[in-house]
Amino acid sequence: MKSKKPNQPTLAPDSLAFALFKAAEVVAGVLAGVNLDAALASCWQACDFSPGQRGAVQDLAYGTLRQYGRGDFLLARLLRSPLDQSQKDNPALLLRSLLLAALYRLETHPESAHTTVDQAVSASARVAHGQFKALTNAVLRNRLRRDTELLAAAASDPVACHQHPRWWIDKIRTAYPGNWQAILAIGNARPPMTLRANRKKITGNAYLALLHAAGIGARLLGQDGQAILLEHPQRVGNVPGFGEGLATVQDWGAQHAALLLDAQSGMRVLDACAAPGGKTTHLLELADIDLLSLDMEPARVERIRENLGRLGLQAQVKVADCRKPNHWWDKRPFERILADVPCSASGVVRRHPDSKWLRRESDIAGFVSKQAEILEALWHVLAPGGKMLYCTCSLFPEENQLQIAGFIANHADAECLPLAGTQEMASNWQLLPQAEQDGFFYALLQKST
Repeated sequence: MKSKKPNQPTLAPDSLAFALFKAAEVVAGVLAGVNLDAALASCWQACDFSPGQRGAVQDLAYGTLRQYGRGDFLLARLLRSPLDQSQKDNPALLLRSLLLAALYRLETHPESAHTTVDQAVSASARVAHGQFKALTNAVLRNRLRRDTELLAAAASDPVACHQHPRWWIDKIRTAYPGNWQAILAIGNARPPMTLRANRKKITGNAYLALLHAAGIGARLLGQDGQAILLEHPQRVGNVPGFGEGLATVQDWGAQHAALLLDAQSGMRVLDACAAPGGKTTHLLELADIDLLSLDMEPARVERIRENLGRLGLQAQVKVADCRKPNHWWDKRPFERILADVPCSASGVVRRHPDSKWLRRESDIAGFVSKQAEILEALWHVLAPGGKMLYCTCSLFPEENQLQIAGFIANHADAECLPLAGTQEMASNWQLLPQAEQDGFFYALLQKST
């Protein structure tokens, strides 16, 4: 007879042990190659979470991945031998992820260190039927005993200190020698939450008053008058009038795109890589245009339609690869094109901390190639005299300045225009990530007549 395996212990849903265990499942998924959004979606489908539980799990998962370089460094010095996490369902992968989450919480909540250890040990009882409880306890208590020694060692290691892969650190240091450390530090921070008031329905000042009346601290950003930075991120269900289309969540850096494109009423406009629709809807709020929005993924195209419906706006939306105009273009040229191209997302890494560890340096060449294909395809559907705004959320020059320089060199009919509102009317604009906004790159190209 086979021996019966003991039942897995139940963790109280409102306990730290439960949050640690669920966050570990998410982190394990990412370490196995799944992107963070998909790993979280799988987690939410597994059981019914309250808003508080969901927030606790998400905070632990995001924080653990933001500080993965540090946690990995510390764990390597706390384990006598490495854990084998080569397979997705290997319990060692889940244990490793649980230890990383616990190490993150020990560092961010030192006042409750012993509670964290106790709850992490309780959570480890769900891993391989409790085989690793003693190991979990030993590792975490050793971390507390060796605090000064370990943190000093981490401070002298580039990956542990800056919490980015070494190749990423090197690229940022080369591109931005004067402020590379500040850029990396912002990449490890929590992102801001910025709203865009729907000017078709309300002014920025009037919407700001609604936020203040609801007890939500906020302030206006920039000269446009519609961008509003919240003092503290909120669930959209708490944002006044969100369901009625009074506002959209959109980073301030991203809000520059529609303004820089300068689409005028009556123009035919293409948003070539449009999902989830933030820039599409902003363009429609600014002018009455004939707009076509494209994206390759049906699920993401549905997001565009949902956002259009919520805001009370209309556009033609298609599932299509913008690199293949023969599949979607009706031969009528566009006067304005927004090319928000796929990229490394190195400027928004604090929103997607998994990308630091899933991305490889060799991936950059693939993005550069795809961006060049998109530029080439869209140039053929742009009207003479028309303008195309090239946009990325990347910090890497290969995807930005060098990409545009190469395109201009190969197209005698292309000119890079000054960008209105930027410092000294620059011909391209590398917007670095800061406390108030993410990192973006913009270049406005005009086709000769």
